[in-house]
Amino acid sequence: MKSLLLRARLGAFLVTMLLAAATVRGQESRDLAAARDLYASAAYDDALVLLNRLRATEHPAGQSRTIEQYRAFCLLALGRASDAEQAIEAVVAAEPMYLPSDSDASPRVRSAFTTVRRRMLPTIIQQQYAQAKTAFDRKEFAAAAEGFRQVLAALADPDVASEAKQPPLVDLRQLASGFAELSAKASAPPPLPTAPAPAPAPVPAMAAAAPSSSIPPPPRIYSAGDANVTAPIALNQALPAYPGQVMIPRSGKIEVVIDESGAVESVEMTGPVSNTYDRLAITAAKTWKFKPATVDGKPVKFRKVVQVTIRKTT
Repeated sequence: MKSLLLRARLGAFLVTMLLAAATVRGQESRDLAAARDLYASAAYDDALVLLNRLRATEHPAGQSRTIEQYRAFCLLALGRASDAEQAIEAVVAAEPMYLPSDSDASPRVRSAFTTVRRRMLPTIIQQQYAQAKTAFDRKEFAAAAEGFRQVLAALADPDVASEAKQPPLVDLRQLASGFAELSAKASAPPPLPTAPAPAPAPVPAMAAAAPSSSIPPPPRIYSAGDANVTAPIALNQALPAYPGQVMIPRSGKIEVVIDESGAVESVEMTGPVSNTYDRLAITAAKTWKFKPATVDGKPVKFRKVVQVTIRKTT
């Protein structure tokens, strides 16, 4: 009886929490709509106050981009060009192909977005290519094909037209095109068999009695807590710069699994910094290279935790 009562109370608590979360999300959506209306009515200061309050909480990627987008609109309207540039940088980092339409923004606002995109897109394109190439090397061909498609689409953007004709982007276009074709072919499903496969030969009685071979266990992943392992040595462990000005110091952690060749096999942001920076850091971490960890001189997999420290801009 007590167990049933406890379960009922727990169920009621969970329902209450879900309803509360839904209420918060609904309020945030209403606040964002209100901020848009305030911007449309030229109440830029009031809209900015509401947007800054929304910005202080976590949101889905699409909603975060919209918040930063309208912050940039308001800041430009108020003549705060430097603050607006930081907001635009956050939008471009989250969604590189986004550019306000003529119906959404004035020519001045579109020009500000174009200026920031011309500065940031070359670096973003190189990061996208590195991520797609890593997926290709791991034989994740579907992900690689999509990554190279994004690289080629970004290279065709008018805001990087001049940079795309010069190194290193001109070389990336040729490489991405070739790898995109190879990835697409490798990820295509195999053709259907034209005839049924022949029936297997009968198994001799002695062979049938023999035990089947067992599947070997996956390789062990070592860590700093293992006394008999020599830790990997970083050959390339560069982190991207924080996009925009840092008013408050931030910190986080990235956990990577390094395989026997010294390549990064998987990445997880165990201590997030921000939605925008986390995506940049994960993309960069996938391209890191190490001298692999060893046990008795033999390369082994290793789980490494890297501390991320973002210092205040001086």
